[in-house]
Amino acid sequence: MKGIILAGGKGSRLYPMTKAVSKPLIPIYDKPMVYYPLSVLLMAGIREIMVITAPADLTAYQRLLGTGEQFGIRIEYGVQYVARGIADAFLIAEDFIAGDRCCLILGDNMFYGGKLEEQVREAASQSEGATVFGYPVKDPRAYGVVEFDKDRNVVSIEEKPQKPKSRYAVPGLYFYDEHAVEYAKLLTPSARGELEITSLNEEYLKRGKLRVQLFSRGLAWLDTGTPAGMLNAAQYVEAVQSRQGLYIACPEEIAWQQGFISDEKVKSIGTELKMTEYGQYLLDLVR
Repeated sequence: MKGIILAGGKGSRLYPMTKAVSKPLIPIYDKPMVYYPLSVLLMAGIREIMVITAPADLTAYQRLLGTGEQFGIRIEYGVQYVARGIADAFLIAEDFIAGDRCCLILGDNMFYGGKLEEQVREAASQSEGATVFGYPVKDPRAYGVVEFDKDRNVVSIEEKPQKPKSRYAVPGLYFYDEHAVEYAKLLTPSARGELEITSLNEEYLKRGKLRVQLFSRGLAWLDTGTPAGMLNAAQYVEAVQSRQGLYIACPEEIAWQQGFISDEKVKSIGTELKMTEYGQYLLDLVR
């Protein structure tokens, strides 16, 4: 399975912050924003990843993540020159996906807690159709919203409905079979000129191949694409890490737990960063 982090677009919700610093380097508490979606892909066991970014941020991502060798994975890069919607990622990444199954995660979404690793690994194991997630929110009008029948079968999925048919929003994490690129090519731009991810999910639904998995109670989903969202996420991360002494979204730790990198590699990275709390945390893992 291939993984895609869509971190492209113009970053308008963070303007003028993104005029001062590239979006991937904006920290959420103590680590770059991109570490949070990257960690979810690593939890799912995915080792081939494409980061899709706006042209202005490409060099910053490459400098930060390189080839992925430090995480025991392979990272490639794609560029979204025009913000044409989330589903555009599959057209950009067509050669990278190469007919494989794939997972797409948005670069400004953060997930933590509950049974996250168990649920993403289960979704990654599905060989047919699409798996998206449902998350109850107080006001779902700003999201894609999924409707169920009494047996929890998916009836409909709508993008930003004024009259939502349920409280279940679809977060920015999607798993697809080998038909994702094929179906994305069937889409036409919406009224706002974008290839909507909800439209792709509707293509799967029409074929009876859309599965919605409800996130377990206690799982946190935070959107860090606005200043308020970044503040809320940073406060959440600080509270959890300070109380538990465990890091949220430490990709080296997750890669080590998955067997992607060795004790020696963790120690080497930790030694390089030993003047930081992050480096000391890595060193403590292998002592």
